[in-house]
Amino acid sequence: MTLHGTVAAVTQRIRERSAPARGAYLERLDALAQRPPGAQRLGCANVAHAFAGLPGNDKLRIVAERAPNIGIVTAYNDVLSAHAPLQHYPDLIKDEARKHGATAQVAGGVPAMCDGVTQGTPGMELSLFSRDVIAMATAVALSHDVFDAALLLGVCDKIVPGLLIGALHFGHLPMVFVPAGPMTTGLSNNAKAQVREQAAQGLVGRPELLAAESAAYHSEGTCTFYGTANSNQMLLEAMGLHVPGTAFFNPGQALRAELTREAARTALSITRAQQFTPIGRLVDERAIVNAMVALLATGGSTNHLIHWVAVARSAGITIDWNDFAELSAVVPLLARVYPNGSADVNQFQAAGGPGYVIRELLDAGFMHADVLTVRPGGLREYTRVPHAVPGAERSVGWADSGASGDDSILRPASAPFSPTGGLKLLQGNLGRAVLKVSAVPGDRHTIEAPARVFESQEGLLAAFQSGELERLCTGHPANGLVCVVRWQGPQANGMPELHKLTPPLAVLQGKGLRVALVTDGRMSGASGKVPAAIHVSPEAAAGGPLAKVRDGDLLRVDGHAGTLAALVDATTWAARSADAMPAALQQSNNLGMGRELFAGFRRNALAAEEGACTWL
Repeated sequence: MTLHGTVAAVTQRIRERSAPARGAYLERLDALAQRPPGAQRLGCANVAHAFAGLPGNDKLRIVAERAPNIGIVTAYNDVLSAHAPLQHYPDLIKDEARKHGATAQVAGGVPAMCDGVTQGTPGMELSLFSRDVIAMATAVALSHDVFDAALLLGVCDKIVPGLLIGALHFGHLPMVFVPAGPMTTGLSNNAKAQVREQAAQGLVGRPELLAAESAAYHSEGTCTFYGTANSNQMLLEAMGLHVPGTAFFNPGQALRAELTREAARTALSITRAQQFTPIGRLVDERAIVNAMVALLATGGSTNHLIHWVAVARSAGITIDWNDFAELSAVVPLLARVYPNGSADVNQFQAAGGPGYVIRELLDAGFMHADVLTVRPGGLREYTRVPHAVPGAERSVGWADSGASGDDSILRPASAPFSPTGGLKLLQGNLGRAVLKVSAVPGDRHTIEAPARVFESQEGLLAAFQSGELERLCTGHPANGLVCVVRWQGPQANGMPELHKLTPPLAVLQGKGLRVALVTDGRMSGASGKVPAAIHVSPEAAAGGPLAKVRDGDLLRVDGHAGTLAALVDATTWAARSADAMPAALQQSNNLGMGRELFAGFRRNALAAEEGACTWL
């Protein structure tokens, strides 16, 4: 199938834009890849320290037999349900490596925090920056420099981007990502959202809300909505960084353990292959575009308009929101998974999962087929679904994904849910922002209404509880209100997710009122059906236009035309001074819950559209 013209043009533009940085990156990568293995290159004391803790037979394999040594970087902890299954993965990997005459060591651990635990608390202000901490921790683990390949164990929101950013700074090594899968289906996402809205109105109390939340989040594995964690897995499949089809098998399934072993076999096969494919070569502009296309075709997390910009930069590649917008204008929406539909990721997997999506996109010319992956068969291997093969030497096989198992969840590229992707770039005199149109009802894609400006999410919640928001809505001829929550960007407070705002705004929308949110903060996977112009750049704390908005200004959020504007006289707008962040808010953002340690991150953070990177 011929590559779609827009996909080809965007890829070529990225290639040309990135050429100097990408060329320098590959030169560094090649120089490192040509060195002898660590056990032969390092001094005797270095080698002795590196392998002192290994069993004698493993030492012999590494030093005398010069066998490959896999480094394991793990994000295990048992606070994250998604990462709890990773506890015993290193034992499986070491055992499998020994079966193939190789060795494996846990090179290091990286932190992993759960946005679900920290949502609406000061700890959430560390969330985005934890990505770069994870990248640094990955670098620390791999800096021992005694590994021939690496396996990266992680699943959730910032963990996968952080691991990938760190990995690309060691791009001379082959690497394979190893997921853990989603928890089994509990209380549906729609039912959970309904109880949250009831709680916001005081119709149910804490016991009922806790019971609903515990029925939704009930066991090991990722959350079952299609937020950032599960979008991570879709993108890794589209980039060929997983064992094919491994993303969405539940923890505890027998096949899950076999897929983990297959990851070890895959990494070893790359070290022994004639075509050596380190991760820095594999992740090129085509692989990045494939990830962007997969995100848009599935209505994935808006967080990846930040994270994948940072990932690309780590490989010497520069992408921006214009690239996403051009692709979104032509890439069809093939999936309806909550919050873009009612299905969860288990139902998505049962309907065909990533294999179906990748096949449809490849066959329709929306993805690059001529890319390297961790498998010798290239991206076509990722159109298949794994299954157990009892009694076989390699006990995993793959079968074609077939037709959609449920066309209310997955549709072919020839008959998509929408001819365009799930994300829309908005721009105007308020800056540039992102709107997840695939989650918003069509009659709510455009909201024009007066602004109510809040300096924090707590202010909005208090206004909802007092009835102020409803009074403001009903006082407008179109029953409309645009809530502006500013000082939520990377430099202000670390750019937390604002999911606590979803239930009250959804309650207002459910009453027939026309509400929208505009913020320089984040609000992605659980954002629901309320139109939210998020990631507004430049942020208010950097002098962005949100700092000029006043209560009562008429604002327009237009998902059709792609505009985000204050409908204020141009002369008045130009003459208006920008507000400063309140001193009390600035002080509170800097203190408590470890936020003092992240002052340098806030000070150095780039804009959201530049990946909110702190290391550049």
